[in-house]
Amino acid sequence: MASIRTIFSDVGGVLGTNGWDHAARKEAADRFHLDFAQLSERHDLVVTAFETGQLDLDGYLDRVVFYEPRNFSRQDFKAYMFGVSRPFEVSLELFGRLARSRRYLMATLNNESRELNLHRISIFGLKRLFSVFFSSCFLGLKKPDEAIYRLALTLTQCEPQECLFIDDRALNIECARACGMQTIHCQDPARLEAQFREVGLEF
Repeated sequence: MASIRTIFSDVGGVLGTNGWDHAARKEAADRFHLDFAQLSERHDLVVTAFETGQLDLDGYLDRVVFYEPRNFSRQDFKAYMFGVSRPFEVSLELFGRLARSRRYLMATLNNESRELNLHRISIFGLKRLFSVFFSSCFLGLKKPDEAIYRLALTLTQCEPQECLFIDDRALNIECARACGMQTIHCQDPARLEAQFREVGLEF
């Protein structure tokens, strides 16, 4: 197995909560008394545009929530959306140790809308840990499409076997592995250090 030179990490599910995911949308529907089935249908129709930078947050909300009058404000709904992002301190401490070792190029590789992505980079303190952010909203591509992995490899000029990709979703892991990358399926952030040591990472 080749030595790892570059680490690509997902954000949601690895470094913090998944943010605006199915569970958060269900909770929002309950909290704001929305029809969850209708919210889900509208979300599914625009999520790719939202996460690839073609639709901003206000445009998304126009289509998914505020297409009719509501008894709550756009500001209150946005505050909820941002508020569901919570860091996993155990992961951030671990990635901080890797960053301080200066042994690896550290990058994120995730699917997320621009406003939520920038918010999470800020509140999780990710600029201290990662040198580059390969986010779907910046690249116009999404996991698990092979093109996003290939672009990340091209931009870093790293051989795939020298790269480690960490994600909480099995399909994303499978597609990265098909591109030749080493992978870790993060199902429990508390186990990440042991998984890192198994693939030979040094702190």
